[in-house]
Amino acid sequence: MTKRIVILGGGTGGTLSANRLRRVLSTDEAEVTVVDQDNEHVYQPGLLFVPFGLAHLEDIVRLRQRQLHQGITYVCSAVDHVDLDAAEVHLENSSTLTYDVLVIATGAILVPEETEGLTGPGWMEKVFTFYSPEGAAVLEAALATFDGGRIVVNVVDMPIKCPVAPLEFCFLADWYFTERGIRDRVQLTYVTPLDGAFTKPVASKRLGGMLAEKGIELVTEFNTGSVDGAAGTLTSYDGRVVAFDLAVVVPLHSGAAYVGRSPGLGDELNFVPTDEHTLQSKVRPNVFVIGDAANVPTSKAGSVTHFEGEALVENIGRYLAGEALDASFDGHTNCFIESGFGKALLIDFNYDTEPLPGRYPSGVGLPLLKESHLNHLGKLMFQWLYWHSLLPGRDIPGVSSQMPIHGKKQELSRS
Repeated sequence: MTKRIVILGGGTGGTLSANRLRRVLSTDEAEVTVVDQDNEHVYQPGLLFVPFGLAHLEDIVRLRQRQLHQGITYVCSAVDHVDLDAAEVHLENSSTLTYDVLVIATGAILVPEETEGLTGPGWMEKVFTFYSPEGAAVLEAALATFDGGRIVVNVVDMPIKCPVAPLEFCFLADWYFTERGIRDRVQLTYVTPLDGAFTKPVASKRLGGMLAEKGIELVTEFNTGSVDGAAGTLTSYDGRVVAFDLAVVVPLHSGAAYVGRSPGLGDELNFVPTDEHTLQSKVRPNVFVIGDAANVPTSKAGSVTHFEGEALVENIGRYLAGEALDASFDGHTNCFIESGFGKALLIDFNYDTEPLPGRYPSGVGLPLLKESHLNHLGKLMFQWLYWHSLLPGRDIPGVSSQMPIHGKKQELSRS
């Protein structure tokens, strides 16, 4: 009997999952349906480059439907709610999809309205975000006319998509204003709720040192309670105030709104409780989760979603066959960190292991925790790999879903 697999979300996780499933399951074995509220697939790492004129929206947005293999049904509609007991997805277009397996791949969404004053006076005039296509485009115009003053890059709270992106923005801003010849007139400040520049201590020390080297002020343990765009201030819950002439804010994130309208599906932030090693949800055995929608303890980053794809598809196949699931996903994450002036770092880690120096994916690979032009080229090349290898569900030669040990210079350590 043909099984019905419904995938909610046509972004990175939903697209690569659908394409991988279509490759391993025939149309007689499974119907694969992908649902999303629009037909625009954004290459999200490219948003970082838009404010600096290094990328354009038309180059990083493609039709979702065009990224799906033949034999996959695409439905363009927002989701109203999921009925776990009936195994049904109710869409806002009034139709209903029944499923044997449901994949939640709707990612994380921005909820700037949850922070007092953020979307009030000054929003998209003095207060911006590059985490949306519209915000990145408006910020490009604002930076082009900025001729001096204090720019504050603020992460309101964790978790966020691509935790290194706000740091990358600081590094690129340092380069950008240096290129314009006005770096001495621009004060850059990075304001974070963390106790350091990053979550992992080894990487935090390295990245914090880079902020200092580039003359970028670091303000830690700042939990933003309100934003006053008219006055140009951020205020933390403990009463501290940071003034700005231009603010680049990474708003609060949550899971998709329909998760909150689906009894039993999500947690208080609308993320779905998920087994961190099998990617099977903890709410129903026939529900699996990939990417930013899951509450697993790793970065909400595209590389994680890529590595999860292999485990997810394997376990859906095992579930349908009535077999025990494979619990080997280790939280593997790697991130290129653009540092400006044609250089970038690369970090590689998992649930248990710190980012370590060395090389990736082996002893003759890319340098880890070290600025290099090679890493910068790797970050630029990844966009091609994204469209032509990652989304189609192909494996990248030499890159495994398991974090490699070979090539790292230190003995593995617990984070």
